[in-house]
Amino acid sequence: MDIKKEEYILKGKPISIDVMIVDDREIIITGNYIKIGKIKEEWDEDIEDPKSFLEKIKDSGIKADIFTFMQRLPESKPKFSYYMEWDNVAALPITTYENWFYNQIHRNHRNKIKLAEKKGITVKQVPFSDELVRGITDIYNETSVRQGRPYWNYGMDFDLAKKENSFFMDRSDFIGAYYKDELIGFIRIVYTDRFARTMGILSKVAHRDKAPTNALFAKAVEICAEKKIPYIVYAKFDYGKLGSDTLMDFKRYNGFESIILPRYYIPLSTKGKIGLKLHLHLGVIGLLPEKLVRILRHFRNKWYSK
Repeated sequence: MDIKKEEYILKGKPISIDVMIVDDREIIITGNYIKIGKIKEEWDEDIEDPKSFLEKIKDSGIKADIFTFMQRLPESKPKFSYYMEWDNVAALPITTYENWFYNQIHRNHRNKIKLAEKKGITVKQVPFSDELVRGITDIYNETSVRQGRPYWNYGMDFDLAKKENSFFMDRSDFIGAYYKDELIGFIRIVYTDRFARTMGILSKVAHRDKAPTNALFAKAVEICAEKKIPYIVYAKFDYGKLGSDTLMDFKRYNGFESIILPRYYIPLSTKGKIGLKLHLHLGVIGLLPEKLVRILRHFRNKWYSK
């Protein structure tokens, strides 16, 4: 069994996640007491024959207690008989840019797109280069807290930022937002066989008054409409108890819809079977009452705002 470590930066410190290869697919393994495995790029890959794939997983000797996978957009009707819970994605149906701009988005966001132009924001498609990576690294390290929590990429250096943004280069577009020749925001669009997905959209807090994020997203919709892409997917619509209300509002006001999709959980060990029955796969937060989590989230946000 071949297990490798992938490094990420959290609160300025490196952390490692276990990754192993099964049937030419990367499986990441997360969790403390209950280890959960899933396909690293589950947004881009289907499991058409889960029975066969599960046999290969078990034969690999994977150190996971539960394996999970999700059906991909637009297949919302359950296809398999495994234990299932509903998951969700934020999906924006696209026909034309004009339809999105005039009929799908909230007028406040329409005004913000116009504001960005008035404030002198230039938005354009840019090639992947060291210059772009230096700008992205600068954005990553502007602040250690975003949306009321420690920011995942804060503390990342140039080399790791370049590595993080160099995957899927054969099917990616980068869009940059510039103010007086300074990169103040970027969005990365990755194309799959069924839809496009955002893989990073971030702007400098110091330039929030110029609405660069709205301008970036408008450009992304324009490009996808020209390419006849039917959907843009922006990860989950609702992250549950720990989700950001601000981020959810951004998605809603930009025309995103919450589409529910089946997520399957298959135990691979006795511990996994027990954990699934006790709902331990949801983690500690998943077991707490929602009202309590909201109170804790409020205090967390106040703490980090200081």
